[in-house]
Amino acid sequence: MNPAQLRARIDALPRHPLAHRPTPLEPLQRFSQTIGGPAIYIKRDDCTGLAFGGNKARHNEFILAEGQRQGADLFVWGGGVQSNNCRQTAAACAKAGIDCHLVLTRGKPGNEPIPLQGNFLLDHLVGASYEFVDDSFGEALERRIAEVAARFQSQGRKVFRWNRHVVTPLAAVSYVECLIEIIEQSQSLGFVPDAIYVSSAGSTGAGLTLGARALDHGFAVKNVAYVHWEWDTPADMATIANKTAALLGLPTRLSPTDIDVTFDHIAPGYGQLSSECVEAISLLARTEGVLLDPTYTGKAMAALIHDARQKQFSADARIVFVHTGGAPALFAYGDEFARQLQGRSPAASAGL
Repeated sequence: MNPAQLRARIDALPRHPLAHRPTPLEPLQRFSQTIGGPAIYIKRDDCTGLAFGGNKARHNEFILAEGQRQGADLFVWGGGVQSNNCRQTAAACAKAGIDCHLVLTRGKPGNEPIPLQGNFLLDHLVGASYEFVDDSFGEALERRIAEVAARFQSQGRKVFRWNRHVVTPLAAVSYVECLIEIIEQSQSLGFVPDAIYVSSAGSTGAGLTLGARALDHGFAVKNVAYVHWEWDTPADMATIANKTAALLGLPTRLSPTDIDVTFDHIAPGYGQLSSECVEAISLLARTEGVLLDPTYTGKAMAALIHDARQKQFSADARIVFVHTGGAPALFAYGDEFARQLQGRSPAASAGL
């Protein structure tokens, strides 16, 4: 199968246009030199538009279309207070004229006021309603979302809710398409990637991996996990990829061993800054003027820097980093960055 044939299958699915596509693929020349090679390119999915951009703009083109097909007048979604998913889903609903209610976890018990900043400020500005819960991520939060959705349904609302078994294959379709863009853009620049790095433990990485295999590319899609789910992440991602393949009528099927995912860069925990993450964010900002986020892309870039410094790639390798967005969360991390950077000069904190 060639890219045009694969894109035709994607275009046959219901879709509500939201994202700016294709996003740029740019060389990071100063950044690559600073870390000692190889050549790094960045796929700018922080430039997808829709409330500061990110991977969820692509996801929501297919998710929103499914909600509309079901006649939904309300989306019930959930995540952390600084959730990129909630921010872009709320924005997508605003653009489509559908109400959005967010179930936001504090991450820990307590009744302290939640600062109106970062992604949470944007949720408010685009008109989402919300409530706070003390549940952690994963299955506990999914159960709470289902309960909240049932409450609205009892009031006569037509609800489309977050359900990872339904939503994630639709979302992954959009990253099959992103993989096609990467291949076409890299070939126009005279190379095929030796590896792709992305922050993912779900549909984004599943879609990229499926797209690469469907187009018969053998390069690694290196997923950098940001959290430890209760479930088996490689098995879940393979399941997502296979459901997506079925949606697209593809014969390609993946097994858990086809999913390349590392959990080595989560510490000290989900949404918590590591010194490696701070270095990655600072280094990219000060060499290229590109902003990463503390929870997802900062840790994925820290993984890429680690692997480059460990000489896991040849000097002439070409690596693509998929920037999945999330920069609005930076504005909720000022105190944490101040503690991490205290006593270090700008150049030293960037590794320059």
